[in-house]
Amino acid sequence: MASGIFALLDDIAAIMDDVAVMSKVAAKKTAGILGDDLAVNAEKASGFISSREIPVLWAITKGSMLNKLIILPIAFLLSAFSPLAIIVILVIGGLYLAYEGAEKIHEYVYPHHSKNIEITTQIPSETEILSLEKAKIKSAIVTDFILSVEIIIIALGTVIEKSIATQIIVVSIIAILATIGVYGIVALIVRMDELGLKLVALNDRKNSLSKKIGNMLIQALPKVIKSLSIIGTIALLLVSGGIFVHNLPFFHDLLPQIPSIIVEFVLALIIGFIVLGVVNLFKKLFLKKNS
Repeated sequence: MASGIFALLDDIAAIMDDVAVMSKVAAKKTAGILGDDLAVNAEKASGFISSREIPVLWAITKGSMLNKLIILPIAFLLSAFSPLAIIVILVIGGLYLAYEGAEKIHEYVYPHHSKNIEITTQIPSETEILSLEKAKIKSAIVTDFILSVEIIIIALGTVIEKSIATQIIVVSIIAILATIGVYGIVALIVRMDELGLKLVALNDRKNSLSKKIGNMLIQALPKVIKSLSIIGTIALLLVSGGIFVHNLPFFHDLLPQIPSIIVEFVLALIIGFIVLGVVNLFKKLFLKKNS
């Protein structure tokens, strides 16, 4: 009986060693997509009034955790019984990300409602603010879902040859780290100004180190937020292009003499504007029919 217990402990130790090794491999494989995830979600979680930043970010984080709880079991089942379905889901997600990236660029070049803009100093009502929050939270959770699918599928691909127990543990670890790590850093970014104000208020000396750091953080936040919008858009397109290049054989060896990052970006941009054109055409036809 004692020998059986020791054998069981050896098996558990072997599994945990395997999990540790494969978790490192999976983390390296998903590092790029996690960076894109951070840039996209930091941009999505910014732009709220100070008192609403943490509640909104917490709502997005809960949505992200729910996304992963939905995706994980489906990913394991599809990996076992229908691997092709995973590729189809990834490509559909890639089309959505390309569309969203193209729409942001189109909005920047041709802003909506650019004519007859009414300048008003009226403060939005609480209902209007909550409605805008809900819309942005929903958009962030949808984008997170697609990025989460990509993260989980890439992590799963690194352990596909391992036992189901190792697959579940490794991919679950990556999913948890992705949520906690990404949204933890996002929280730090969006609360930079609050931290800066607290540092400034630490003492009354004008040239104190805390005041200098605090003022630097306060001044840096608007620039960081502005840059996140650009970085987030680029990240959307790079993730989308990566999905197309890695999952559609036609694009695997497209223009091999050009760096892959450029190919992925341009490919996503082209496909994104095609999807945007189709969506806008359907919108016009729908509005024309209703009018």
